[in-house]
Amino acid sequence: MRNPFEYGGVVRGEAFCNRKKELRDLRRAIENREKLFVFSERRYGKTSLVRAAIDQLPRKGYVCAYVDLWPTDSEQAFVTTLARVITQSLSTSVEKMLETAKRFFGRLAPSVTMDAGGQPSLTFGLSDRAPIGPALDEVLETPARISRGGKTRVTVVFDEFQQVLEYGSDRIERKLRSVIQNHRHVGYIFLGSRKHLIQKMLQDSSRPLYRAGGHYPLGPIAEEHWQPFVRERFAGAGKSIAAERIHDVFELTQGHPFYVQHLCHALWETCAPKAEVTPEAVQAAVGLLLTRESYAYTTVWESLTTAQKRFMKGLAIEEAGPKVFGADFIGRHNLGSASTAQRAVAALLARDLIDRDNGSFLITDRFFRLWIRTAQGM
Repeated sequence: MRNPFEYGGVVRGEAFCNRKKELRDLRRAIENREKLFVFSERRYGKTSLVRAAIDQLPRKGYVCAYVDLWPTDSEQAFVTTLARVITQSLSTSVEKMLETAKRFFGRLAPSVTMDAGGQPSLTFGLSDRAPIGPALDEVLETPARISRGGKTRVTVVFDEFQQVLEYGSDRIERKLRSVIQNHRHVGYIFLGSRKHLIQKMLQDSSRPLYRAGGHYPLGPIAEEHWQPFVRERFAGAGKSIAAERIHDVFELTQGHPFYVQHLCHALWETCAPKAEVTPEAVQAAVGLLLTRESYAYTTVWESLTTAQKRFMKGLAIEEAGPKVFGADFIGRHNLGSASTAQRAVAALLARDLIDRDNGSFLITDRFFRLWIRTAQGM
């Protein structure tokens, strides 16, 4: 029987846990063509959530373009990626895609080439040295052209939106500000996994996208939803897991969807048919997963300064939401001063090892947190 717990990719169907309210909210935002910024920690399931919301929409009358910006590193890559995704959202066959691309993106010189596997692929002839302004205007105005004044419901989803900060210019942000204000019949959903960067883009009055849309922070999935989800999937394979063990999993992972699914995946694999998950089995599964990641975690740990290690240790062993710049936390973890803690925070945020959380900070990788606790004998 296939393992029912999925992690590391887009989760769909029966493997998708709850998020019923969030699905309703996202679908309503798409239907109403809102401008919405959805942000959370990395691996929280934003992509799975928006994909699930799109899957619920009627085929007729809707055009949804999902744009993954993670692989992009320049304004040129942004333009060609957006053009390709819009084209693919409107057409299926290669011939139709090329026809659509020529109609909307003639300035980008679209063509069909063969990829390494011998499959046809749509490409655009935008040179790195070509003026980017006209091409950018063309692709950003296309959703409004497709909507035909509201006759077609069009939504563009930008995933990993904070990637535009890596382009070396704020031109994309400035152009999008104008687009958001003027495209009344087009919805825009922006997904971001580095909360402090997305919040800065939206809350800093000097940034082009300051208050450009609604905010939708995505939180963890509550234990009350994990309990039936996990129990039913074990029972479906003739296995058993008590509520106390599911609670243990929730506590160890802090309810983070990726890590809950990952740990349950390991538990499901090691639990024999008709057997029950024991406390020892949970600890063994955690130990197995940490052993697999030990080399990577050790490499990261050894790259940290002494102050950064002390700060990470404090986050790992204390209850959620410590006042990290307070005298008590600084004293308990030998950080010396608030300025030392602030420098550690800035460096750890830049490396995406921690993230902001309700006025405090947390370690983004829940297994790394457990590894630190284990290394400290906790």
